[in-house]
Amino acid sequence: MPFAPLKNDTFLRACWRQATDHTPVWLMRQAGRYLPEYVATRAKAGSFMGLATNVDYATEVTLQPLERYPLDAAILFSDILTVPDAMGLGLSFEAGEGPRFARPVRDEAAVAALAVPDLDKLRYVFDAVTSIRRALAGRVPLIGFSGSPWTLACYMVEGAGSSDYRRVKSMLYGRPDLMHRLLAVNADAVAAYLNAQIEAGAQAVMVFDSWGGVLADGAFQEFSLAYTARVLAQLRRDGIDGQPVPRIVFTKGGGLWLTDMRALDCEVLGLDWTVNLGRARALVGEGEGAKALQGNIDPNVLFAPPAQIEAEVAKVLQSFGRPHTDPQTSGPTHVFNLGHGISQFTPPEHVAALVAAVHAQSRALRA
Repeated sequence: MPFAPLKNDTFLRACWRQATDHTPVWLMRQAGRYLPEYVATRAKAGSFMGLATNVDYATEVTLQPLERYPLDAAILFSDILTVPDAMGLGLSFEAGEGPRFARPVRDEAAVAALAVPDLDKLRYVFDAVTSIRRALAGRVPLIGFSGSPWTLACYMVEGAGSSDYRRVKSMLYGRPDLMHRLLAVNADAVAAYLNAQIEAGAQAVMVFDSWGGVLADGAFQEFSLAYTARVLAQLRRDGIDGQPVPRIVFTKGGGLWLTDMRALDCEVLGLDWTVNLGRARALVGEGEGAKALQGNIDPNVLFAPPAQIEAEVAKVLQSFGRPHTDPQTSGPTHVFNLGHGISQFTPPEHVAALVAAVHAQSRALRA
């Protein structure tokens, strides 16, 4: 085997709806600006992309939260916009402004010029996956990820983040043919990108549909869900070590469409903090074709005192209900996470309180 054997497979077993002795926990954006050691490493790198494109730095910051907290999974340190950057759109990060593309995709010629990028341009990502997996030495599994075709399209057309999604929705409603062409390229690029991460050592992969929730009912199914399904259909099922690779789909604002998402060919559905976990379990977590659920505490809970954090953890665990405990069968399982990414202003010691509460309370739930 090219990598060390896994010592803690709790996260992976929960993804496969297998019994675990505690509810595994990891956090979206767990390697980030709330950690002083991350800020120090980023300062050494000189910029966000300097950090993300340097294999040693990307490895270092991915492991930083695991040095502090007994998390059950690591997630690759990268950005969802690496794929459109490799398509030649000219990605940059301005301080205080977020990501920006020098060459946004806004007309027929720009859409026609798009193609699945040469994956060699993303070699730094795959090298980081292999480096992180080696550095983890089997401590916990490594999650790879990408933005969804629709979320990438939003950034590609808007040219940056947006408050009203005016440009991308203008294309969607005015030229749906162009939008479908753009999304098809994105879906095939995302699938190739995630497969390369799996080949480099990722043990699970996650599709972030961060902007799916801005779509109207009907438009979500046509322009987001269908292309996420196109990605999933192309993904490798086994990792470099021959182990099966679970697939996670997270749609922020997607609670309305849980029953539609049940049909996705994935193992886990991520939920934001607006969704009732017990209701989600009844809709998609039980019976034939059921999914494991991931989420979904409000990230702002982490600004409350530790005693309140513990109380809110209890509410989330109780909302899901008693997890599956029979080692001989599969059943409803839960991966604890935030309902979106952690805030850069979060006190690090509050994260410690959250992780400890999840582990202790979820063990007690199974007793």
